[in-house]
Amino acid sequence: MNRKIDAAIFDLGGVLMRNGTPHDFAHRFPDVEPHVGVAAMMGPYGLDTDHPWHRLERGEITMAEFRTANRSALLEAGITMPTPADRAPSIDFRRNEAMWTLVADLRAAGVKTSVLTNNVREFRPMWWSDDFEHQFDDIVDSHEVGIRKPNRAIYELAVERLGVAAHRAAFLDDIASNVAAAAAIGIHGLQVLGAGGDAIEYVRRLAGLT
Repeated sequence: MNRKIDAAIFDLGGVLMRNGTPHDFAHRFPDVEPHVGVAAMMGPYGLDTDHPWHRLERGEITMAEFRTANRSALLEAGITMPTPADRAPSIDFRRNEAMWTLVADLRAAGVKTSVLTNNVREFRPMWWSDDFEHQFDDIVDSHEVGIRKPNRAIYELAVERLGVAAHRAAFLDDIASNVAAAAAIGIHGLQVLGAGGDAIEYVRRLAGLT
């Protein structure tokens, strides 16, 4: 078997799920240009800063505190929050079945699997199911560990918890800056575009499945 990886690490939104990406949040504000909405709500997403959204994903503040802290930036961009400050927006997460099939095939072949996601505490009930406990060896959720992508420390934590070397792991994410940060520590970084067919095929080759 020509296996080059011992583990595969999956992002949540845009990878395991067909939606839940930063641009999906921008669609909540149809009267604002998507890039403007993303920048105002989430700050420079390819960086790890003290922007309120980044603090929210690191679990440092609640959703209600984020709304208060970020209200002025949103108003300047012509955005008003559509839901009360004490309630998180509802997301109907939709599974990417092709990606879940890959997870199952990897596990059947003895390859470890995990989730590495920038996420918000209030969003957990919207995506969590028994599948995550049964189909993944580990879940690194930014709000639980106090670190978010693309900080290299979260990638180092992910491979450490799996007990694998960085160069023996693959990482799939829809955000280019997150993929680049993983690659910088030696992980096989793969950007998922659309349903992720090319990335899925590449991981299969890395795992010796094809």
